[in-house]
Amino acid sequence: MIWLIRSGRVAAIVRTAAPPAIVGAVDGVLRRFPPAQNSFYPRCPIYEAFHLKCPGCGATRALAALLQGRFDEAMHLNGLAMLLLPVAAAYGFYWYWRFVRRGVYRGLPVPQEAVYAALAAASIFTVVRNLPLRLFQ
Repeated sequence: MIWLIRSGRVAAIVRTAAPPAIVGAVDGVLRRFPPAQNSFYPRCPIYEAFHLKCPGCGATRALAALLQGRFDEAMHLNGLAMLLLPVAAAYGFYWYWRFVRRGVYRGLPVPQEAVYAALAAASIFTVVRNLPLRLFQ
């Protein structure tokens, strides 16, 4: 058994299993304790102070709804987060692959235009979701 520890096999297994275990734990917590029914989830300080929804408001509730198969509700709670979820998942898989293979940690090159486009989209989303129209409530 000592040869396993010395050779690094146990460390490699733990290294490989830790990120999926964390994702599974988050999934379990969101399924067992829905954010709409439990008060231990953090509240948005921007919403608490100004009663305006930021681009991230509702993202946790939207993810919990998505995990339960309620896509329409997830889009209603935070459409931007749901549309960006595949991009975030792909980026997470990329980093997980690099983490497991012990690769050099260099970020993916992101063009400056993409950063500006993302900031513009988040700004427009924030303005539109705070308009006093019943479509966005």
